[in-house]
Amino acid sequence: MPWLNGQLLAAGAARIDPADRGFTLGDGLFETIRVRDGAAVWLDRHLARMAEGSAVLGIPACFSDAALAEACAAVIAAEGIEAGVLRLTVSRGTGPRGVLPPAAPSPTVLIAGHAGLPPQGSVALVVARGTCRNQASPLSRVKSLNYLDAVLARREAAGRGADDAVMLNTAGRVAETSIANLFTRIDGIWATPPAAEGALPGIMRAEVLARLGATERPLSVADLQRAEALLLTNALSIRAVVQLEGSALPAGKETAAGLRREIGLPD
Repeated sequence: MPWLNGQLLAAGAARIDPADRGFTLGDGLFETIRVRDGAAVWLDRHLARMAEGSAVLGIPACFSDAALAEACAAVIAAEGIEAGVLRLTVSRGTGPRGVLPPAAPSPTVLIAGHAGLPPQGSVALVVARGTCRNQASPLSRVKSLNYLDAVLARREAAGRGADDAVMLNTAGRVAETSIANLFTRIDGIWATPPAAEGALPGIMRAEVLARLGATERPLSVADLQRAEALLLTNALSIRAVVQLEGSALPAGKETAAGLRREIGLPD
């Protein structure tokens, strides 16, 4: 049962206006929130990032954090989710044709719930050749509804027999993958690209960065190729990379499994 603009609706009853700018232009944001033991995990952090992204896009808040927390709890209860996922989507709402937003937007807010988490298994990576992240754009630091660069990278990975693709920035340095932040261990030291390189400031990224004592620094493809271990993190998973461009990586599974235990993710 989704929650749409203040109402919990029966399955299949939620409807989005065809003129909604989230649909026509990708004008909005989303958060993917893990559910554990029937409660949203790190919800305050997700709502804070949503507020930051809304400020960047100029989308006004129409529900308080307290109201959104109540709505998330209502969806979890209605769906009977013990372990799973919430997706919080906010668009600017409807508007006339054209790119310029309406002067007084009325945002659309949707919360949907799903039982179960994605697999936590190991990953084979390739480096995307057909698209990249624009680290100079403010959109690289918000979870925009426009995910087409990631879609292209993920299609490329599938076409090359891999599970995900490393996305480089316009300078040819590592940003992230199509759905995850990336950590590398080189000479025993963990590192991850900073947001200035085009990496989304992920919620799980911040948690893992602190737990590993990792540094933030620019990374090249050559750095990945000489890494001892690579990890991918997002709100729903921590996974070890076991292959990069067809070459095996010697380590990472044990670290990923240990972090999942600490954070409460399934194996």
